[in-house]
Amino acid sequence: MTTRTAAVLLQRYAGEIDCCIPATREGEAIDEVLRHTEEPLILDGCSDCCALKKIHHLQRRPEHHIIATECGITKNGMEKPTFSEIEELTAII
Repeated sequence: MTTRTAAVLLQRYAGEIDCCIPATREGEAIDEVLRHTEEPLILDGCSDCCALKKIHHLQRRPEHHIIATECGITKNGMEKPTFSEIEELTAII
């Protein structure tokens, strides 16, 4: 859901958001993006905070960190997110 939400945000706010990069990318690719990002936002799906852990491993700190489940979004495992869930998380961000 976080990747889909980021893609929606990038499409809607292309002038304000430079890029989105999934936490599943290689560390070097994420590090390169973070070097050129003024105000990074890390969006995690749950309290496991996989994306945050990945950037901490790269010795980076985000300006903003949002955890979807702490915003009232229910984690549904590997099920495809619904449009309403994506819209809800987009509105929160």
